[in-house]
Amino acid sequence: MATRLVQINMKAHDDSALGRFWAEVLGWGIDTEGPGVTNLEPVGFSYPDPTAVCIDLIARPEPKTDKNRVHIDLASTSPAHQAELVARLKELGATPADVGQGDVPWTVMADPEGNEFCVLEPREIYRDTGPIAAVVVDCADPREMARFWGEAIDWTVHEVTDDQATMRSAQGVGPYLEFVRNPDTKSVWNRVHLDVAPYRGDDLAAEAARLRALGALDPGIDQSAIHWTVLADPEGNEFCLLTPR
Repeated sequence: MATRLVQINMKAHDDSALGRFWAEVLGWGIDTEGPGVTNLEPVGFSYPDPTAVCIDLIARPEPKTDKNRVHIDLASTSPAHQAELVARLKELGATPADVGQGDVPWTVMADPEGNEFCVLEPREIYRDTGPIAAVVVDCADPREMARFWGEAIDWTVHEVTDDQATMRSAQGVGPYLEFVRNPDTKSVWNRVHLDVAPYRGDDLAAEAARLRALGALDPGIDQSAIHWTVLADPEGNEFCLLTPR
């Protein structure tokens, strides 16, 4: 059995409006499964495919109270492109954000609902990722997160240090998944989380059992009305195990 990262799930007060913002940022298409759900993926994309990690925006009324533990890093190809991208983002409704980053070469911003993201300076490693360079997860122990996620999904671990762990699809395409040491403790349900899915024909219950054996936690919520499984990684970050497709 194997599981792959297929999308990130982002809660939103207005999923349609926030979806339009991110679609403009990424140059992606917009779809919907029904009221309160907006789906974003590249135009012409055949879901799921490792060339992109898609975005689902889900309407929820709860306010954002803390810095998100999961965020997107956007790629740039040159200093001029980075500056142009930041300017365009501001026109679309993004604002500068201060998360204590200090003097860094990347630009920290927030989308119209306050979700933090970064516009990176040009880096060779992200030259072929597409508009999303990386999906970044704050954590206390990057080594343990690399251990868990390296076995949980069929992505390749590229680098592991005390401060950061980096993974990418085994096919060497699409964005990276990065775990970055951060001293902040998790205190609320993550408004942005990872969604993973087994391959077509695999058994959802068996995959959930495998993930629990690796260290996945049960978040203690009623899941009787949903057809997917909600779990949490060893640091308590919620993620969804979707039905195979």
